[in-house]
Amino acid sequence: MAYKTYKGIFRAKNPAKYRGDHTNIVYRSRWELVLMMQLDKHPDVLSWSSEEVIIPYRSPIDNRYHRYFPDFLVKKRNKDGKIETVLIEVKPKAQTMPPKKQKQKSKRYITEVQTWGVNEAKWNAAEEYCKDRKWSFMIMTEDELGV
Repeated sequence: MAYKTYKGIFRAKNPAKYRGDHTNIVYRSRWELVLMMQLDKHPDVLSWSSEEVIIPYRSPIDNRYHRYFPDFLVKKRNKDGKIETVLIEVKPKAQTMPPKKQKQKSKRYITEVQTWGVNEAKWNAAEEYCKDRKWSFMIMTEDELGV
């Protein structure tokens, strides 16, 4: 079975809402594309950007600092009419939970544990980054995106 790769350049219908180069908005998954379409057309979204924020984090794998580029930064009007800023990461639901412990430590299991550790370090750094700026951080999965 062949799988379609969902990567490409998003063409904004409302380029004035995009903060950054609106001619080079890259999506790396179908879920990112779905969210981009929602952000572009939603009337309560005042502005948005993709991978424009850089957050340093320390990797638990090599104990060095790396750079994390969260998927989206969104400025929007909430239900109360107040303006809020949200930093969003798009991930499959399966990657938002630590892997289940296994008796046999297969290569796949070790990779999943390492990936989880790096993701957790990134997300903790993002939480702190947002807290300092009075923003919020959220991870969106297929459940929130409706896909």
